[in-house]
Amino acid sequence: MSAELASELRRLAAEGSTGVLHAGDGAFHLAEGTIACADCRRTTGLDRLVVEAGVATPEEWRRAEAGDLGPLLHRPQLETLALLSVFDAAYFLLAAPAPAEFQPAPAHWLAPVCKVAPPALVEECSRRGDPEAGPWPVTLVDRAPVVPARRIPKRRVMLTGGQAEMLAAADARRSITTLAEYLGRTTYGCLTAVRELTEAGLIEPPVRLTAPRHAADAQVAPLIALNARRAAADRLPPLALGGPGSDPEPAASQPPAQLPRRRARSGATTPAPERWKPIDREVLVRVRAALEELA
Repeated sequence: MSAELASELRRLAAEGSTGVLHAGDGAFHLAEGTIACADCRRTTGLDRLVVEAGVATPEEWRRAEAGDLGPLLHRPQLETLALLSVFDAAYFLLAAPAPAEFQPAPAHWLAPVCKVAPPALVEECSRRGDPEAGPWPVTLVDRAPVVPARRIPKRRVMLTGGQAEMLAAADARRSITTLAEYLGRTTYGCLTAVRELTEAGLIEPPVRLTAPRHAADAQVAPLIALNARRAAADRLPPLALGGPGSDPEPAASQPPAQLPRRRARSGATTPAPERWKPIDREVLVRVRAALEELA
């Protein structure tokens, strides 16, 4: 956990500050020292959670962001989803050190329904454990695809609803962040489900990337170029096999080559096997009688 960012949140809470604290790929919106909203590019936005849960339509959410709140703030489930969104974004923002910059600003429009004390937020993120522990660290949440296991273990595995939902959506192409956005679930909840599925042998462990994002892209570029050259080579016309100074015809005008026919074997032919002679009925009767006596 980033001790610097956690200390900055505590300081702003003690001062009762109102504004936006930018950190990494997200921000905390504070109102009088409490957190009213938090967002991170790696987590599912509150708008997606609200629409998926049926709390509001996309049009109602757009009007609320424009200032026309209407009855949205009076819906109890909005507070629950707002709290989930704050803890979800904070878990990833606090996972790694990042420069923080606070800018005073008016209070967020969610301040009346969502108030999270920074000390409680830091304590909850600490309770969730080390973000880099296990086969799926938070650094891979938006970089590694979720690949179902090719071989399923031969033991019975009981799945929760969230685990079954993630396993059904995994397609070896989308990351945890993309799947969470698609399902309308919190990214931390999807990360937990993928970690548990990996331990159960139903999801392949990810390939850890040790190089930075730009360095990884630089390493992948030559591979892409190599694949392109190979594909171009596969489309080249076949080479002519004539000798020096020869002028072979184009490959398209040459007749297709034919495979040599199999030569017939010379020599004596193999005699056909003799047909079995019918078994005498009296022999079968005597065998049956002997078996009955033995029984």
